[in-house]
Amino acid sequence: MKHLFIINPAAGSKDRTGEYAPMIRKACKQRNLDFRIEISRYPGHCRELARAAAEIGEEVRIYACGGDGTLNEVMAGAAGFDNAAITVLSTGSGNDFVKLFDDPKAFFDLERLLDAEEVTFDLIRCNDDLSLNICSVGLDARIGTDVSNYKRLPLLHGFRAYAASTVVNVIRGISEHYVVEVNGETIDDKFTFICVCNGRFYGGGFNPVPEADPTDGKLDILLVKHISRAQVPLIIGKYKNGRYRELAKIARYIKADSIKITCDKETPINLDGELRTATTAEMKVAEEKIRFFYPKGLTWQAKEKISI
Repeated sequence: MKHLFIINPAAGSKDRTGEYAPMIRKACKQRNLDFRIEISRYPGHCRELARAAAEIGEEVRIYACGGDGTLNEVMAGAAGFDNAAITVLSTGSGNDFVKLFDDPKAFFDLERLLDAEEVTFDLIRCNDDLSLNICSVGLDARIGTDVSNYKRLPLLHGFRAYAASTVVNVIRGISEHYVVEVNGETIDDKFTFICVCNGRFYGGGFNPVPEADPTDGKLDILLVKHISRAQVPLIIGKYKNGRYRELAKIARYIKADSIKITCDKETPINLDGELRTATTAEMKVAEEKIRFFYPKGLTWQAKEKISI
């Protein structure tokens, strides 16, 4: 088995290549592993490196050394290749996807990652892109994709960067008009959030659908209709902590294979924290799957299930 470490020097608040490369070399040499380290040079390079490694056809474990954006690129390169498995050696600022697991800090520990278990996860196909974690349209998409503008500022990491982005985007406007097609129903209305989940966490710790299961072949969708600026402080905490059942008048949970969102204008789409724009967002459970390995002994299963 080969081991490929793809380091993204742009991940997080600083370049940690000088810290991680020696650690990787030491750990792999001690175990006599067949390994290689590659440094991402430009946006999309992580995907190219992962795809090239997967296309060789040999069994390979690919380590995304960065945050959620790095993981998304590596996933997109390896998706659909049965010989490739991926993980993340967390060095980013959010590291939201691994909060799915009961001990996300274990993904900072290379020794634990080298002793791994594996699971096959679903993916979301959003137009021409793939998502491992969460896609969204609306206020949260604008907030989530603007976080990168704040996370490199002093004291604005993780949730603080998300909070700063929230304040700015709430001032810009709350709701947009969308036509939503899901489970044979057409919903024409103004929405504040439309969140489509495979994983459970995004935006530095928001957990809108705690029971989302990335192995069940379904999308967990949360539709939040128009709210006023005055309602935002009252609602955002419940949304963040997965208490959507307490928002029954404005929030609707749907489990589906796909969803189509038609917008009046070019609209930001959050795809694992990365920005896309489109007038139509078609999201469905992708045909591709991804093998994901994680530190031995961890669990990712949700603590609760709900009946539909």
